[in-house]
Formats: sequence, structure tokens, C-alpha cells
Amino acid sequence: MADTADQKKSTHRRRVRLLAPPAWWPLPAAALLGLAAGGAYGVLKAPEYAATSYVVAVPDDTTEPATALGFAQAYARIATSSSTLAYAQPRAGIGVQKLRTQVRAETSPESPMIAITGTSKNAGEAADIANAVADALSLSSNQAAKNTGVQLLLFNQAVAPSDPASASAALSGAVGLCAGGLLGGLWLLARPTASRRRADETGPEAPVETAGESAAEYASLPAQGEPAAAKEKESVR
Repeated sequence: MADTADQKKSTHRRRVRLLAPPAWWPLPAAALLGLAAGGAYGVLKAPEYAATSYVVAVPDDTTEPATALGFAQAYARIATSSSTLAYAQPRAGIGVQKLRTQVRAETSPESPMIAITGTSKNAGEAADIANAVADALSLSSNQAAKNTGVQLLLFNQAVAPSDPASASAALSGAVGLCAGGLLGGLWLLARPTASRRRADETGPEAPVETAGESAAEYASLPAQGEPAAAKEKESVR
């Protein structure tokens, strides 16, 4: 009867082990969750378009090219200022505050060219924003061209892009998959192992004395009824 009960217990334990998920299950679960979240974000988020217009700083006959390069850096900084955006606002057709969030200016330390990029959920509006800011920057800077010796000229107008600049659903899903897998791996590394949990539940184990150590300690004790002084005298003899 006892053997039958033990067999039933062992069979039950095997079934529990088979039904229990593996220890690494959070890794694929987090990766799949990240894939679903990233793909949903890419599908539900409206696409964003970007169009770029280019202006170049040109020195006059009395100005060195290095001066034009320095003015290009300065004009790139004021391309998104309130005064420049106020000039561009009528043509762009949106308010100054919103226009500031949808335009950016970039330049290179090796070239006197300024790239003005407009962004919008509409491709035509993105091109209009870039061209409006480029024209406003050229107009405001050329008013001081006689004093600076540098003139801004339109190098290339922005056109409405055919493809969005925002990430596609596939790319968003791939990013979500990687992020979910990373979080799942970190969770596996941070969680306590089964042996550590058992040690925390049972507490520190008491030291186990061997039979030899107990016998030696018992033999070193004085016999019952015999004084310790007598034992020491006998040992001296």
C-alpha cells in the first residue's frame, strides 16, 4: 500500500512538471507582446511626411568664403526664431507655435548650406512649410546683406514627398520585438531562482554535527560524580 501511494505521488509530480511552463517562458512572451504593441503602433499612428528646402550663403566680392560659412551657421540658428516664423506663417498657413514644432534647420561645419525641413501628416503641407521658412529666412537675411557681405540664395525648393518619413508597421513591430525580448531577458536575470527562494523560505540551516564530533565532545566531559580536579591529577601522573 505504501509503495502504491508513493508511485501515485511520483506520477502526480511528473504530470505537474510536464504541465508547468518552462522557466524561460517570459522571454518569448515579452517578445511577442512587444511585437504586437509595435505593430499596432505602426498601423494606428498616422504617417508623417518630411520635405527639405536648401539655401546657401554666398559671399560678395569683398568677403572671404570662411565668413559665409560662419554666417550660414548663424542663420541656421535663427531659422526657427519667432521673427523668421512670423514671416513664414502667412504662406505656411498655420500658426507660429505649431509651425515651430514642424520645422527644423540643419547645417554642416564644412559647407555654407542650410537644410530646412518641414514635417506634417500631409505631404503637400510639409513642402509648403519648408519653402515658406526658406523664403522668410532669405528675405530677412538679405536685408542686411550690404552690411554682412553675405547673401542667402535659394538652392533647391522642397517638393511634396511620395513616401512617409515615419517608421512603417513592419519596422515598428521589429523594434517592439527587440524591446520586448530585451525586457524579458532582463526579467529572467533579475528574478530569484528556485533554490534561492527555497533558501529564503526555510531560513539559514543549522550546522549539522557528525557522530564523530559528538562522541569526541562527550568523551572530553568529566564523568558523573568525578570532580574535574581529580581528572587533571590523573592526567599529570
